[in-house]
Amino acid sequence: MASLTLVRPQKHTVVRSFAGHLEAAPDAVFRGLVQRFGTLRGGDEGQSLVDEASRTVIVQGNWWYRGEYRARPEGTGTLLEYEIVNVAPTVHWAGPIAGRREIRSAPAAFQALLTELEAEATA
Repeated sequence: MASLTLVRPQKHTVVRSFAGHLEAAPDAVFRGLVQRFGTLRGGDEGQSLVDEASRTVIVQGNWWYRGEYRARPEGTGTLLEYEIVNVAPTVHWAGPIAGRREIRSAPAAFQALLTELEAEATA
């Protein structure tokens, strides 16, 4: 598995995008993201990249999946953005087919993440 960078691979397609507002500080939301996703070091479960300066966490796993989370200041809280990106270098068309279960469950999973992060950050 190649090392992760903030720059997407040349061959990529954004499959789904989500955004939601939380009434919590961006730094607190970012800490929650890091606790959940920031410790993958490679292997079967994937790998992650944490960039504190941009409050971005990138998770990459399987042969096609890249998840990008960004916690951005918005008003008195945080705009949390999440994108599912197909980064399959070959048979690119098959990424969304292989990941159809994850793609289908992504809206509910993102809503649950918003709820959990807000509860933790404001506790």
